Amino acid sequence: MVGPVRKVAAPPQSTPADVAKPSRREAFARLGTFAGGVAASAVVARALWDKGGFDVVQSSASRQVRDYRIKDRDAEHAELAIARARPKEAGDDSPAPTATPEQLVVRAVDAMGGMKRFVSRGDVVVVKPNIGWDRMPIHAANTNPDVVAAVIKLAYEAGAKKVVVADGSCNDPNRCFQRSGIWRASYEMGAEVVLPQEHRFRTMRLRGDVLDEWPVFTTLVDADKVINVPVAKHHNLAKFTAAMKNWYGVLGGRRNRLHQNIDTSIADLATFMRPSLVVMDAWRVLLRNGPQGGNIDDARDMHTVVATVDQVAADSFGCTLIGQKPENMPYLAMGQQRGLGTTLWQSLRVREV
Repeated sequence: MVGPVRKVAAPPQSTPADVAKPSRREAFARLGTFAGGVAASAVVARALWDKGGFDVVQSSASRQVRDYRIKDRDAEHAELAIARARPKEAGDDSPAPTATPEQLVVRAVDAMGGMKRFVSRGDVVVVKPNIGWDRMPIHAANTNPDVVAAVIKLAYEAGAKKVVVADGSCNDPNRCFQRSGIWRASYEMGAEVVLPQEHRFRTMRLRGDVLDEWPVFTTLVDADKVINVPVAKHHNLAKFTAAMKNWYGVLGGRRNRLHQNIDTSIADLATFMRPSLVVMDAWRVLLRNGPQGGNIDDARDMHTVVATVDQVAADSFGCTLIGQKPENMPYLAMGQQRGLGTTLWQSLRVREV
């Protein structure tokens, strides 16, 4: 595991009632009561916001897109950077990897031109990890908390006014945010951690082939910059999940119904959400029984972090880590057809660092 991370002071800010602050003793004391409140609000949210589904009349309004991509396309920096812990030296019996998650994040982002290329001074930055499951880091079902902390740190160092960490969890949000380690790691780095509560959703027009009008987690779309920080892992329906499918956490409503046409819904979501940067966590990778896992033997340490501006390429490379091929996943071809990126990740400027 990574050692202590130097805290980067964030500007003073007021804290809304629903912004999590887990390191305070009283927050833990109220955890049981708060969990019940969140569970109740989730039921209400489904009743009020459940406009998503295949029986919804198609909207005639124009498509709403959240495009946070940077405009410059320089020829100097990498378009896809792969940072790996170096192989151990001969005779090195240490069980520890040769680099930390933070070091790998820094290497990968630096190869892309540094975080200042993606975050400007005064920006409100939303970091979107995968915090979908009530699992610990060893299970590799959620993004590694040290990877998330490193991204937050770089965003603040680049001049961000505020960094917000948010996701729409599949299991109980309190338990997911706590057990993943992301709640505490984010708070200690000065970020706000926002839970998916009813008043933070509004209906938007995605105008996709499957997704039309749908309730969207506004914290994840009302920002100056968005950094997608998925975990690379197996998925029993999509075969593999990382950058593109990580946008499921943007949605409210009956998300389980999207599984009936999962490839198209993934492409619809990636069309709607186009991030400033993707930092893909492959520190520990779930090879089977995804997306939740549960058996630690299903995961393997790979000590890898990938940074890219191309979410299609991120998944096309990432799937190879679990022995998959891009051509086996229709949503990747759909993403390429929609101009979101390329399945031929090798055709990009790739740098291994």
